[in-house]
Formats: sequence, C-alpha cells, structure tokens
Amino acid sequence: MNDASPSAGEPRGAIARLARAIGWINGIAVGLSAAGILVSLGLIAWAVVMRYVFNRPPVWTDEVVGFMLVGIVMLAAAQSLRRGEHIGVDILVARLGPRGRFWAQLWSSLSVLVVSVIFIVNGWRTAMFARQLGILTEGNLEIPVYWLQLFLPLGGLMMLLVSLEAIARLLAGAPSLASQAQRSEEAD
Repeated sequence: MNDASPSAGEPRGAIARLARAIGWINGIAVGLSAAGILVSLGLIAWAVVMRYVFNRPPVWTDEVVGFMLVGIVMLAAAQSLRRGEHIGVDILVARLGPRGRFWAQLWSSLSVLVVSVIFIVNGWRTAMFARQLGILTEGNLEIPVYWLQLFLPLGGLMMLLVSLEAIARLLAGAPSLASQAQRSEEAD
C-alpha cells in the first residue's frame, strides 16, 4: 500500500475531509491556548519578580491571567474531546459489546452536541446583552465583558464540530474519535 492511501479503519471521503478540517481548526485553537498558557506563565513570573525583588507589584496581572484562563480552557476543550480526554465512564463502556458501545458513543456525542448548542446560543446571547449594556469588568482594567464571554460560543462551536465529526464517524462505521486517538498514541 502506498503512503497516499488511507490505512484500514481510517475514515475516507467526506468524513476524512471533515476530520482534517476540524483537526486543522483545533490545531490552531490549541496553539493559541498553549500560547496563552505561556503568556500567563510569563506574566505570573514577571509579577512575582516585581513584587518580591522591586517591591512594586503590578495590580493588573491577576486579572489578565484570570481572563486568559477562560480563553485557554474554551480553546482547548474541543481538542481534549477529540482526543477522548474528557471525563467518561470507560469501565462501563469497556464492558459493553460492539452494539452497546456504538449506542453509548452515539449518546455521548449527541449529549455533547446539545451542550455545545447551549454554549453557542446562550453564550452569544449573554455576550450581546453585556455588549448592549456596556458592562465592563471590575477592577483596574475595565475591559468589555462581552469580549471574554465570546469565548463561550467559540468554544461551543468548536465542540459542536467535534461532536458532528464523532457522530459522522459512528454512523459511517469509521473508528470513533477515542479509538482513533488511542491508536495514534500507541503509534507514537
């Protein structure tokens, strides 16, 4: 078999294109999340040095790091879901037969899809309401709250895409996201 053809059990056609697109989008989001972690680490280290070496603690770093944490989590949540790293009842699912496992995975993916839609709709409404009222964060920075709240529908949209990929894989008989992630970890 040449390198261009998919190996046995790999998704093909539209599902493979969907998986690549979602993987690409999630890769960017995880990169931004990782950059956010590094920036947060740098800000915390800088704040510690300023406080204990120069006795001039910055008053805004805790706020910025706290706000960045929201973005970090929402940007990385979909990739964690895609890799099968979200909380699950693996002991129960492992005891099920193939048909039971299919239904459990489908139920799980549909549940994530519903929660994702709630994140998108309610997150968007909340952010637009905060924007309409001109609500600002408390503290020294006073930035518009809706900027932070927009991470909720963004993260929800990314989780929605991953749940759609998971459902498409299941219905097409392709390997589930969890088994795909496990296989790629074993290959590494």
